Amino acid sequence: MVARFLLDHLPPALLLVKTMAMDAKPPFARKRILVTGGAGFIGSHLCERLLADGALVISADNYLTGRKENVAHLIGNPYFEVLRHDITFPLYVEVDWIFNLGCPASPIHYQNDPVQTTKTSVHGSINMLGLAKRTKARIFQASTSEVYGDPELHPQNEDYRGSVNPIGPRACYDEGKRCAETLFFDYHRQHRVDIRVARIFNTYGPRMLPNDGRVVSNFIVQALTGEPITIHGDGSQTRSFCYVDDLVDGALRFMRSDAAGPGPLNLGNPEPTTIRALAELILEMTASRSPLAFGERPVDDPGRRQPDIGRAMRTLGWAPKVPLRQGLERTIAYFDEALRGGGKRKTLAPLIARGA
Repeated sequence: MVARFLLDHLPPALLLVKTMAMDAKPPFARKRILVTGGAGFIGSHLCERLLADGALVISADNYLTGRKENVAHLIGNPYFEVLRHDITFPLYVEVDWIFNLGCPASPIHYQNDPVQTTKTSVHGSINMLGLAKRTKARIFQASTSEVYGDPELHPQNEDYRGSVNPIGPRACYDEGKRCAETLFFDYHRQHRVDIRVARIFNTYGPRMLPNDGRVVSNFIVQALTGEPITIHGDGSQTRSFCYVDDLVDGALRFMRSDAAGPGPLNLGNPEPTTIRALAELILEMTASRSPLAFGERPVDDPGRRQPDIGRAMRTLGWAPKVPLRQGLERTIAYFDEALRGGGKRKTLAPLIARGA
């Protein structure tokens, strides 16, 4: 009553200050959030954004593909905690939200140990869902456009069931993520776990690994080091590239909202780009003289990949904002600095050539 009386009788100037302070409250103020794969490419950007928005963040990573350098600048933040942990083993922490990003995502890395890749998707999901069930936490699953396989429908909407080879070299990742989606929806139906399943399409930006075999990082490093730009096939296959900041924004909107339900929800850039056009754009932007080198396409390499993001636009008001050229400028600057540091330009080039 006293507080209400004081509020009602504040001078207008003080009332305005109080109102502005209330409006300025961070959206995740003191919410306890676990990010598995928190030292990875997307995970580190997510941790950064969550901390900026007032959350208490725990990053769990086994550093198979994540890097300590990605989160080193966050270590001094009293609201950030780092755990070395493999999610194929249970984790006991108290949290309000969970972002499950822990899994190798590039073909070179997930094919290096396919059995462990499948375990990470399946056992990791079971462990994180068990944690969410115990703590009553909302949990986000970083699924993938790979659940659509080599699609026969373009663009791909969330109702499309995909065309996946269950025994091919990419199946450890594709089918592992499909099984993870099954687990998430079964925990949702059977145990009422509060889930959000996002199907993430090609994402790029600073902190990508230089030797992970993904097309954006491959082309940029090859262009900067003067090595041939390796294109599989004739380069007519398409991908849709979403800048990492846009992806993180979409994931956070999804987690904060009930409008899209549990998902699945496509998150990606709906504008397709051919692989050859991407290579030529990067050559132009880096002023590189690297030649184009064409080779055979990998087994089960999708010919077209393009998300239908109509559901995300309708329910979340979300769409990517960063144009491809602008995102590439930032990514090229990141790799240029990384390659110059310690004179690594020549030593990284062979890794890129082998990984492409």
